[in-house]
Amino acid sequence: MSLPDTQLRRMKPLTQLSPGIHCRAMERAYFGTDGVRGVAGELPLTPEFVLKLGQAAGAYFRAHAQRPGVLLGKDTRQSCDMLEAALAAGMMSQGVRVEHLGVLPTPGVAYLTKALGATAGVMISASHNPYQDNGIKFFSADGDKLPDAVESEIEGLLSRDFKTDGIGTVSDFSEAERMYLDFLSSKGGSLEGLRIALDTANGATYRLAHRLFQRLGAEVFVLFNTPDGRNINKGCGSTHPQVLQKQVVDGGFDLGAAFDGDGDRVILVDRLGREFHGDHMLYLNSAVRREPGVVGTLMSNMGLEVRLREAGISFYRTAVGDRYVYEKLKTSSLSLGGEQSGHVLFLDHAPTGDGMLTAILTLKAMRESGRDLVQWHDALPMYPQLLKNVRVKDKQALMKSPELHAAIAKAEDRLSRQGRVNVRPSGTESLVRVMVEGPAELIEAVSSELVAMLERLDQVGQA
Repeated sequence: MSLPDTQLRRMKPLTQLSPGIHCRAMERAYFGTDGVRGVAGELPLTPEFVLKLGQAAGAYFRAHAQRPGVLLGKDTRQSCDMLEAALAAGMMSQGVRVEHLGVLPTPGVAYLTKALGATAGVMISASHNPYQDNGIKFFSADGDKLPDAVESEIEGLLSRDFKTDGIGTVSDFSEAERMYLDFLSSKGGSLEGLRIALDTANGATYRLAHRLFQRLGAEVFVLFNTPDGRNINKGCGSTHPQVLQKQVVDGGFDLGAAFDGDGDRVILVDRLGREFHGDHMLYLNSAVRREPGVVGTLMSNMGLEVRLREAGISFYRTAVGDRYVYEKLKTSSLSLGGEQSGHVLFLDHAPTGDGMLTAILTLKAMRESGRDLVQWHDALPMYPQLLKNVRVKDKQALMKSPELHAAIAKAEDRLSRQGRVNVRPSGTESLVRVMVEGPAELIEAVSSELVAMLERLDQVGQA
């Protein structure tokens, strides 16, 4: 694919660059921390709205590029084809050339967007959520997420009545998988002699993960690689690694790797069947790579913070979300950061989290260290941490409740500086997440009281 004159390396608001199109930056109504998300078939993910979104995005891209070309990927959800068709039609109506990548992990779309010089990339996926959900995420020409200001500009264009402004073309880019696998293979080390079990979550990595690990020399066994449109993340993947954990132990594998539905996360499993999650991977990689500093989130375990400081490695916490980790890494000129979920960023290799890249870089560092995952797991004692999800009707209203804030303050006092409390709304679901970290004998009671408070306040709000 050749896309001359399409690059837009630093997207700025339309009001700054394109006086011919007038719209004001606004508070984002549809774009969240991870694109436009929701239940497929319901606003904002109806065909009608997504067509309009495609028109707005297409108008924006055309205002910034002489011959805009956009790459479009998706995961295995049954709703992806519907949303893909609507989005592509909208962009094409504004003169955009659309290249379909087919089923491909989110980081693969990000990588190819930059590698091929596209104006932008788009991924249709709801990551680790169930199949009923979906989302639309845009990438800039550099392969990173669009700035908030650009998303606001696109939203501002939704109020326009669009007319067909030149008709774009559509085609399939058949080299997507090959190029992405070549890129990943160039980053990994030899996995000769390792027996590895993989869980591809019936998602976007189902055709690629085993090929990557085999190419690097591992003996591979694959679970959950038969997507049917509805089984993505269902009882499998990085959010449900229990089947993989049992398989690793029963099958005598050296380790396992579980990806999420869109392939930007990974959870490893050591040969004893224990989860080797994002905090473990940050610790291992930072020690072997001799990083000056690491970025985590409010959910990162205190055990990681203590160990890193003992090793002379600075540790920084951000709000939960890879967007905030990315921003802190950039402003602090650091390379390594991530979340317990297995969404890890190696900015010296890629601009976005990549589950397969994270796995092979972690295993490369493991082999360089001369220690296996069991030893690295034991080297990072974790503080007891309990996370509970409370399904509610109005998460934002609850988070403004003075009664809830008073309960949180009381819980923190009860832990007496021996732990932490973090209560936050989910960025993608109607949930409030309650995390309590500290002495084992206290965290269950403290978390239960906070959950009961949230449930009561939610019921009062519905009355």
